[in-house]
Amino acid sequence: MKLPEEYYLNSNVVEVSRDLLGKYLFTRINGVVTGGYIVETEAYNGVIDKASHAYGNRRTTRTETMYHQGGIAYVYLCYGIHEMLNIVTSVDGQPHAVLIRAINPTVGIDEMLYRRNMAVVKPNITAGPGSVGKAMGITRKLNGISLQSDELWIEDLGLTFADDAIAAVPRIGVAYAKEDALLPYRFYVKGNVYVSKPNR
Repeated sequence: MKLPEEYYLNSNVVEVSRDLLGKYLFTRINGVVTGGYIVETEAYNGVIDKASHAYGNRRTTRTETMYHQGGIAYVYLCYGIHEMLNIVTSVDGQPHAVLIRAINPTVGIDEMLYRRNMAVVKPNITAGPGSVGKAMGITRKLNGISLQSDELWIEDLGLTFADDAIAAVPRIGVAYAKEDALLPYRFYVKGNVYVSKPNR
């Protein structure tokens, strides 16, 4: 069962980011389903978050997707190489987003290996947001797509983690955000091999 639209309307993006751990992310690209459960996320808290693309109410062709009502995908290109999936949350006009940093693959692994040009499954197949995007066939063509679609969606299959099994630490690669770079907005499942480093 897909997460309902109202799930994404929560205005507490940090809460959503933590809660998405254990939820199953799926894509259906050219008829092939791939997926797995989310093991690492980062919260981006809209216009007040110096690490957010929308900080200071910045509105550009790229960031406009973030200002839509929650429940859609925000996919952007990073370093001209990596296509990265974010889940837009909260209400229309409040640009909150959760970056999906890693999943534990469970479905369509052969297809993921093909997309990643790998012969055998190693942790880096879906560790890091660029790897997630490539393994799951996520490109900017999916930017703005509804998470109620049959191409990209999230399900709750009952997998949960106790608080002591989850780390809440500063985000990666946002030193430019100064004091906001220290906020504990990165969440991951402790000990899961698919979590991007550092995983301590």
